[in-house]
Amino acid sequence: MNALTEIHAPDAATDQILELGVTGMTCASCVRRVEKAIRAVPGVQDVAVNLATERVRVEGAPDPAAVAAAVERAGYQAETGTVDLRIEGMTCASCVGRVERALSKVPGVLGAEVNLATETARVRVAGVGADALVGAIERAGYQAAPIVEGAAADTDARAHNARRERLRLIAAAILTLPLLAPMLAMPFGAHVMLPGWLQLALATPVQFWLGWRFYRAGWAAARAGTGNMDLLVALGTSAAYGLSLWQLLAGQNGHLYFEASAAVITLVLLGKWLEGRAKRQTGEAIRALAALRPERARVRRADGTETEVPAAQVRAGDLLVVRPGERIPADGVVREGASTADESLLTGESLPVPKELGSPVTGGAVNGDGLLLIEATTVGTESRLARIVRLVEGAQAAKAPIQRLVDRVAAVFVPAVLVVAAGTFLGWWLLAGDAQAGILNAVAVLVIACPCALGLATPTAIMAGTGAAARAGILIKDAEALEVAHRVGVVAFDKTGTLTEGKPSVVAIVPAAGVELAELLRLAAAVQSGSEHPLARAVMAEAEGIAAPSARDVRALPGRGVEAVVEERKLRLGGARLMAETGALPEPLAAEAEALQAQGRTVSWLAETAPPRVLGLLAFGDALKPGAAEAVAALRRAGVRTAMLTGDNQGSARAAAAGLGLDDVVAEVLPEGKADAVAGLRRGGRVVAMVGDGVNDAPALAAADVGMAMATGTDVAMGAAGITLMRGDPRLVPAALEISRRTYAKIKQGLFWAFAYNVLGIPLAALGYLSPVVAGAAMALSSVSVVTNALLLRRWRA
Repeated sequence: MNALTEIHAPDAATDQILELGVTGMTCASCVRRVEKAIRAVPGVQDVAVNLATERVRVEGAPDPAAVAAAVERAGYQAETGTVDLRIEGMTCASCVGRVERALSKVPGVLGAEVNLATETARVRVAGVGADALVGAIERAGYQAAPIVEGAAADTDARAHNARRERLRLIAAAILTLPLLAPMLAMPFGAHVMLPGWLQLALATPVQFWLGWRFYRAGWAAARAGTGNMDLLVALGTSAAYGLSLWQLLAGQNGHLYFEASAAVITLVLLGKWLEGRAKRQTGEAIRALAALRPERARVRRADGTETEVPAAQVRAGDLLVVRPGERIPADGVVREGASTADESLLTGESLPVPKELGSPVTGGAVNGDGLLLIEATTVGTESRLARIVRLVEGAQAAKAPIQRLVDRVAAVFVPAVLVVAAGTFLGWWLLAGDAQAGILNAVAVLVIACPCALGLATPTAIMAGTGAAARAGILIKDAEALEVAHRVGVVAFDKTGTLTEGKPSVVAIVPAAGVELAELLRLAAAVQSGSEHPLARAVMAEAEGIAAPSARDVRALPGRGVEAVVEERKLRLGGARLMAETGALPEPLAAEAEALQAQGRTVSWLAETAPPRVLGLLAFGDALKPGAAEAVAALRRAGVRTAMLTGDNQGSARAAAAGLGLDDVVAEVLPEGKADAVAGLRRGGRVVAMVGDGVNDAPALAAADVGMAMATGTDVAMGAAGITLMRGDPRLVPAALEISRRTYAKIKQGLFWAFAYNVLGIPLAALGYLSPVVAGAAMALSSVSVVTNALLLRRWRA
């Protein structure tokens, strides 16, 4: 649970104190604006806004959601939290809708998404705790509890439930098989019939002990004015059992239907058990990632001694000793030793990654054959592994847009089935004069109708797809990104660090007339000495051994370059756009610049501003990533257009694009212009994916229909993207689109078969072509088939 807001109860029984975090306030006028907005909310008695702590204290009895909405309308951000809950007792899509409606009625709930496949709910709240949410779910007829991150108890509870379901299934099968024996013996010419009282003795515990779960859940649904699968099963089997009991008590010696009621319950229990097994397999990716967390760590103390401690007690700055073959306990940096690390489960990279002094390492990776001393940098919930697990969990818990349509259908499904069942009984009774056949066919209608498959088709496919993607090093943050990615028609790439290695080097230095080459490099190094830009690092590497003077008043010029004062001369280093702003004419070196740009080089100019004149140029080369051309070719084979957005000059951009076979190039674009370029690519209804890795790519990543960030880049880029590629390999881009297409295909297949099954099965049952036993078997297998089909995604490999 990650709730950022709280409710404190004051003395008055009817009032409350709501404390809400607010971000974006900068001054006293912001405080007054927030107070004014909140005071307008009904139920608010008093408001106190603290600018220093960025928190608001509200007295009265307002709706917390209304308070949060008022803050956001005023132009600020209300800090909301999320509560994750484990829910027991849901059986079909109707249950999902019921739980979501119950949660949405709780004051302070801003949104709720319930996932049938994971049996979880993710609730966005403002000023409401988990207890209120659990209470609402329990009043709706289900059991709920908060999910504690990393708790083993949740896994134990799932294992316990699985064992309990298996034992119930075995008991039901043992009691039901004797009832089915006469039916099974008939094809062999044997006619055996158990005495009626023995049939009653066998069927009764199945109906009211092992089948009690259907009565309990069905009654809760009926009491809430809705219906679900449990209600259909309870009504159907009760009708068959009641008809048989009436015949037995009336002394009728004809065929009894105890085997139908018992067999239906047994088959439904079998289907639920198989479905549960399949659903647990869809979550293997999460469990595999969670299992990477080592339980113990070996810490080297200041006196040189080593102490073994629980990994949870490791703190940033601790020195960790990792022996060959052990898992690395935390994210960190190698301080001693050399080895390799197997990061395949984290990044999908099959080959071990070399690690030496200064190399970053990731907690959960397996150390190779060398002894490493690692300084821990990031631990606990902020570690890379923990963030990966949260990303995958978030995607699997989220609801895809297509599922919202299914939920609306499921809301009317059970009432419609009840109407069809009643019509079936009346039709057979009034038109055919056979009330007994009417009851049996109505039972078949109730039993064969299965909203389970409708509820499972989308979430199981998303769980399996995101799990398979995670194994390949593709982290999908939300289900919407997964669903939209299958329609991508254009992929736009940033250049540096995405299609190229992002490690440029100086390949040419051309001084202007009257300027020495060493002097040009010395001044360029002084200007770039305080920058971490890749081009700055290339200049500093080239100037190694040269004593560069100090620079002052250094100022970055976003998308254009940098300026500084060196030896009382104001210098600017950047592209042609910056030279035009400065008034420094680069014509004397224009021919050399054009020739270098035609070779795909990036050209930067060094100029002084008073008087404005160009001192020379530096040309940089950046090698293309090995998989870049292969990625572009794969996208082209899939019918996807490719484009490159870069602040680089036209010549080098076009040279790189020609070498890769890109369709479009947008060069010399400022960071804020990349978002506009993405908007331009979207014209005509095309779905655009943007791939980048830097801070300046974040606006474009957010503007695209699907943002893909390289994990080798910045956290800002990853935060703005819906998909994170755990390796800096462009080939993961077509792989991400492929897994999206396959996942969406599984969703459509599951929904098609779920709808087709009901559309065909219900009329056949109503017309008397399906017995209740066959209907029960078909219903049980429908959910299993949908989940099993989704599980085929686990075979996918990038």
